[in-house]
Amino acid sequence: MRTIRGMIYTDRFCFEAGEITITGDMIETVERLEEEQLTEEESGRYILPGLVDTHFHGCAGYDFCDGTAEAMCAIASYELTHGITTITPATMTLSEEMLTDICSVCAASVETKTLPEGIALGEVIKGIYLEGPFISMEKKGAQNPAYIHKADMEMLDRLQQAAKGMIRIVVIAPETEGALECIRAGRDRFRFSIAHTCADYETAKAAIEAGAAHVTHLYNAMPPFTHRAPGVIGAAAEDERVEAELICDGIHIHPSAVRNTFKLFGAERVVLISDSMMATGMEDGMYALGGQPVRVQGNLATLEDGTIAGSATNLYDCMRTAVKMGIPVETAVRAATLNPATAVGLEDECGILQPRRKADILVTDKDLTLQEVIKNGITISR
Repeated sequence: MRTIRGMIYTDRFCFEAGEITITGDMIETVERLEEEQLTEEESGRYILPGLVDTHFHGCAGYDFCDGTAEAMCAIASYELTHGITTITPATMTLSEEMLTDICSVCAASVETKTLPEGIALGEVIKGIYLEGPFISMEKKGAQNPAYIHKADMEMLDRLQQAAKGMIRIVVIAPETEGALECIRAGRDRFRFSIAHTCADYETAKAAIEAGAAHVTHLYNAMPPFTHRAPGVIGAAAEDERVEAELICDGIHIHPSAVRNTFKLFGAERVVLISDSMMATGMEDGMYALGGQPVRVQGNLATLEDGTIAGSATNLYDCMRTAVKMGIPVETAVRAATLNPATAVGLEDECGILQPRRKADILVTDKDLTLQEVIKNGITISR
């Protein structure tokens, strides 16, 4: 048994004085205290849920689409030691054969592999995010155009079978051939996300009514929000059923747009993601994303034509950047924990500190400098 005291990020989405008791791999109690009951050291300590990154491609020199158990373990280990305790890594636009292999390897690996930290891989990787191939050629971004495919429910079912049910989000451009029909047919089995799209407001609304309830990396690879053509952004913002992803790496989105997005969607509907690629945690240089060469300088990752190609920043640092941009720390934490967990159907497993949940806990100072990562009650890093 272990007790941690400090300012706990509670299920009221604020920091309150308290203590958490951990027994084995579970949170046993979360007890609120008066702040006067804490020592000076304890009152300067934040206790957060482990972060949840639902959309990223790689880190530490590996890509999820490498399709190997080694890559998946390396990615999970890096994320874990940086405070991201639950992940649903993303594929790229690839052939059905390649996607099938990736899904199959992931499904097998989460059942058999253990990380160097002593945690089962399946306790960290909780799903797969299918970014492509059902996207628009005009808004492909860093996706490989050679593998773009029209929406295909039978193909999606085959991939889900290979993944043993692990696919949680499917990206789709609603204006493309067969997309709306695919959303309607699969809405009870998949979570569809609007992305890499030229959809106008009316088409986006139709996709939402068909069952799409998520928007991938808002603002990127979609038409802009304007007063006469509100597009995907306008359609998503006005529908309370829809949550939107936001990349707060300091590169993809201007701080003013970040602040206004939280005002537009509200604290409960913004999902912070990293969209990170294999160069995250590595030195500047040449890397790859979806089989295409990527140049990384600092936090900026670009294709040869200058197109931004994912990010080189992990989710924990994105959360801290959002705070530096003026987002209240309580709001930023929610957007990196419970909101993403809810977006992929994991809200009953992670993203919040409550009794009878796995002890996935971060200890930080009040500047959000990470001091300890706890996964399933085990200290992973200090």
